[in-house]
Amino acid sequence: MSTVSKAPFVSEKLIRFHHCDPAGIVFYPQYFTLFHELLEDWYNRGLKLNYAEMISSDRRGLPTAHIDCDFKIPSKIGDTVQMQLSVKRIGRTSLTIGVKVSAGEEVRVVATQVLVLISLVDGALVPIPDDL
Repeated sequence: MSTVSKAPFVSEKLIRFHHCDPAGIVFYPQYFTLFHELLEDWYNRGLKLNYAEMISSDRRGLPTAHIDCDFKIPSKIGDTVQMQLSVKRIGRTSLTIGVKVSAGEEVRVVATQVLVLISLVDGALVPIPDDL
């Protein structure tokens, strides 16, 4: 197990109609989809690895095992938010990340997410490889 303290990965996201409820604010479960999109962006652009290849060819996945989330301020359709991913801990088969969603200085959502690396063949836990 190791603790990591490197610069966070940041990706901008436009809040679209399909993210929102009838009140025009992000429907909270949509944040979980946005978190996963951020994870894929980090894997592809930040780590320079191929997420689709991990799923399709390597037959490994990174499902969420646990998540804590605080919704602080609503985001609305048309907002552009900065989504920030920080690696907090790397275990033998798990990875803990911090996610922060903000618009300028205004923090909208913060989450801590535990991901586990599994085989998509049999669902068994897989050790975190060095490239990850």
